[in-house]
Amino acid sequence: MSVAAETPQRVPWLVVCCALGLLLIGLSGIERADDLSDGQNLFARQVTWAILGVPVLIFAIAVPYRRWQPYSYPLFALTLPLLVVVFWMAPRNGARCWIPLGFFDFQPSELAKLACIMTLANYLMTSDNFRKLSGLLPPFLVTMIPAGLILKEPDLGSAMLFLPVMMAMLFAAGARPRHLLLVTVLGLACLPVFWMGMSPEQKSRITSLFNQVDGGPAPQGDGYHQHQAKLVHSLGGVWGSEWAGMPLEDPDAYHLPAGQTDFVFCWVGERWGLGGVALTLGLYALLFAKGLHIAASTRDPYGRLLAVGIVALLASQAIINAGMTAGIAPIAGITLPLMSYGGSSLLSTCLALGLLMNVGMRPGYYVAPEPFAFRD
Repeated sequence: MSVAAETPQRVPWLVVCCALGLLLIGLSGIERADDLSDGQNLFARQVTWAILGVPVLIFAIAVPYRRWQPYSYPLFALTLPLLVVVFWMAPRNGARCWIPLGFFDFQPSELAKLACIMTLANYLMTSDNFRKLSGLLPPFLVTMIPAGLILKEPDLGSAMLFLPVMMAMLFAAGARPRHLLLVTVLGLACLPVFWMGMSPEQKSRITSLFNQVDGGPAPQGDGYHQHQAKLVHSLGGVWGSEWAGMPLEDPDAYHLPAGQTDFVFCWVGERWGLGGVALTLGLYALLFAKGLHIAASTRDPYGRLLAVGIVALLASQAIINAGMTAGIAPIAGITLPLMSYGGSSLLSTCLALGLLMNVGMRPGYYVAPEPFAFRD
């Protein structure tokens, strides 16, 4: 019988450096938003969450990731009632996404994302049924149940992340590309059904994407957020206000709702200019490339799928957030990993990165056949 290698090897310091760099850039953006907001001071709170994230990261690294595998299904089962409990919570900005715990507000969808990844990894490594078209049904059910509950909160952004994560993990596990392509086409054909199930606010966020008008006064409704996001982003220019100063004296031009959370990337561009934007995107690219290298280097199928799922989750989140701040994706209310303000988001990202580093430090079996080697 093959024995899992649980002795940790060298720490993947590139992941640590990229994560630390993104965290510091995010803090600079939150600080800038605090300076131009109406009395908000979220910078100090985010520093506190960052400090609390260190033991979470260490814990996720210290416990061998294979020991989490037996708890994948129970953890997934635990998240589902939590996603239902939020429906009885007081709404915030029209959404019921949080469970107040006194010292902080817990967002179950953050835990549900990781639980779904762990569950899919556990299922895909123990079954080859997904090589058949009918065998794709169980992974889709595991994915769509939490995604559907989150969509009803309503939280369009978090719900959007589940499908790309599932598709990436199925592809890495060896699902046939033609089956995945067929499922994608069928999913696109079902978009009218999802559209009818969306709330008016969710629909308006999508329609505002196609009704953008450059220049002129700021539009009303959801179009205002997109207009202001692009405006604040562009005010940084090449050098940023940190070096070149503020190009406009009008305080209304710098008004950006949810600037410390959903739109922190805009404040990074405003403060540090094109260089800050390029550095941020470069650090994300390095982080995701190293994550995929970790996935390719491990011979343990559970570890490989876990790493692929985490990279797909964080990459999808970063791409959607950057896209909506640039006006090429709908305002989905999604945070930027490691950079946006929020305790649940930051702690769950630390947990995810800790698991990713855990896989990199324990690359799998001492002796084992090539994982996911199927015969057509």
